[in-house]
Amino acid sequence: MKKYKAIFFDWDGTAVVNRKAPVEKTVDAMRKLLSSGVYLFVISGTTYSNIGDGNIEKRFTNEQLKFLFFGLARGSHNFGFDNNGRLVTIEDYGIERDTVLKIHDVAYDIHRTLFLDYGYNTDIVFDRPNYVKIDIMTASSRMTNMYLSGNEIDDIKKNLKKHGYNEGLAGLIKLAKETGQKHGLNIKATCDAKYLEVGVLDKSDNVDAFIRHVLVPNGISMKECCFWGDEYLELDSGITGSDSFMYTEMSKDGDFFDVGTVPGIRPEYVEYLGGSVDTFLHFLDDQSKLWCEK
Repeated sequence: MKKYKAIFFDWDGTAVVNRKAPVEKTVDAMRKLLSSGVYLFVISGTTYSNIGDGNIEKRFTNEQLKFLFFGLARGSHNFGFDNNGRLVTIEDYGIERDTVLKIHDVAYDIHRTLFLDYGYNTDIVFDRPNYVKIDIMTASSRMTNMYLSGNEIDDIKKNLKKHGYNEGLAGLIKLAKETGQKHGLNIKATCDAKYLEVGVLDKSDNVDAFIRHVLVPNGISMKECCFWGDEYLELDSGITGSDSFMYTEMSKDGDFFDVGTVPGIRPEYVEYLGGSVDTFLHFLDDQSKLWCEK
């Protein structure tokens, strides 16, 4: 097995089963690698308060925290830690309040279009930093599992068609981008079947920020990096899951792995492993053993 100097990974569905699940096994595996000087980057659409108990830094020593980073909220936040273990910003893209309000307008216009033209109901979550979540499967609750599962892709496509919307998820992404243009925004839209997320940043912005500010200064090449997630799956023609946005022009020479449990087509650059969290934790344990070898 290849030994990596930097590991990027999604949180929900990859590192933990869900946000309410115990994090001890994951944290223990992370500690071992951090103590070996391996850089770990959590790249997630969620906020810091949803990572573990919101104080996950308390589970690590200050020395370990030097190698731990969090890219959160679809590109909005890029965090590391100082020598005293305090959370610090690595890069802030500086999204202005007026832009956030325009993103809100875009989301509401999408809601209106679907309701007025197709009688299709959606809910909107406005309180996310720099992006909005549009619930396009309001009758379905994921409870604590905030990731794609089961037959959600087929279910949402059938529901859209039932209301006369035949463009599928690809059509929703196109609608988001076109609506954004009307408001003067270059919208980056993603979808996981239940939520259509609309903003001007995504996981690619997190990844590229850490490459610029952490990996390059420390002489780490992409061939020494890997990227793990559970949502690389193709949801519709040409539309892939949110973890696929970790693949950028800067990161493309890294190794990409998918532990998702939903069958389907993945991008060619991804190695599909399945097995969910267990597969990822097994990988971390194997990496720890490699780094402990003399």
